[in-house]
Amino acid sequence: MHLQRTAAFVSAVLALAACQDAPIMGPSGDGAPDALLDGRRSLARAIAIYNQNLYVGADLDAVLAALINGDPADDLPALQQAAATLLATDFPSRANAMADEIAETHPHVIGLQEVWTLEVDVPGVPVVNQDFLEILLRALADRDLDYVVAASVTGAQAHLPGINAIDHDVLLADPTRVAVSAPISHVYSFNIGEIFPGVTLARGFVAVEGMVEGEPYLFVSTHLESDLPGSPLSGLRAAQATELVTAIGAAERVVLMGDLNDVPGSPMYQAIAGAGFTDVWDRMRPGASEGLTCCHGANLSNRFADFDKRIDYVFSRGIGSDGGLRGWIRRLGTLPSDKLAGPLYEVWPSDHAGLAARLRG
Repeated sequence: MHLQRTAAFVSAVLALAACQDAPIMGPSGDGAPDALLDGRRSLARAIAIYNQNLYVGADLDAVLAALINGDPADDLPALQQAAATLLATDFPSRANAMADEIAETHPHVIGLQEVWTLEVDVPGVPVVNQDFLEILLRALADRDLDYVVAASVTGAQAHLPGINAIDHDVLLADPTRVAVSAPISHVYSFNIGEIFPGVTLARGFVAVEGMVEGEPYLFVSTHLESDLPGSPLSGLRAAQATELVTAIGAAERVVLMGDLNDVPGSPMYQAIAGAGFTDVWDRMRPGASEGLTCCHGANLSNRFADFDKRIDYVFSRGIGSDGGLRGWIRRLGTLPSDKLAGPLYEVWPSDHAGLAARLRG
């Protein structure tokens, strides 16, 4: 099936699902409760947050386009290019840079998207065997930072001859400062699903209750679906965001973070803001033009950050007993000095800016 026809088909199915209120792909067996945490009011303490899309390290859209265009002749070249780029962008080195950022900001909780497990062993293609979570945790341990996995959910997957690629969203917590409980791992009811035999696109969210200095919080991280080439999926992201805030329910002390793949004012954004969430960047740095978070080039070799959209967020609700929100938020991985040495050239830590925040009510 050609990519343009596939994209049109996906859009049509999503529109039909929205009209019929029927899922494209069934939810995971974990389910999602109507409310994840009872609302409890108390004086807020400062909490530190870090959010980062790790980035797989290559242009996967080009590989998907080659797979589904009906011409097998371009499959191997696309895979060869992606594997070579992935090795050049060198996730182990990038993980060290992110670990340095985490050591500097010392967050209580870390939200991570695109936490890949990659196994590629195809004749004529560079061999790849990387577990992003294991690599990052090892880099953190090297800095005496013993974060633990508080919750994880599996999203997109590709299982093809010689290829296993699995995407996860993960919440990490510092067990010395956060007591976590009630982890939730949920795959959204609305998802694209299988686009090619063995290749499935899915998104979800992770959540965990955490006690910080005796105060209860709900920490949530998600990665909403991105557009397909030729097919904008704003409606799908809005449906996923609506499912997310419905699952959060009436919880009063919430930090929601992630790569939401849409801009302020979009239907996705309105769904979250309409549920009483505050956009931390917008509140603390209104009008600040440097809030853009996406994206560096696919091979991470661009000299300067040339971002053109803000799609990564920290939202909060119920933090600040008087309705106020104090603290700071800043981007990471946007200055030329943030680049690091790769095998072939200097690279950015990720194609997305990271976000570090400290919130106090």
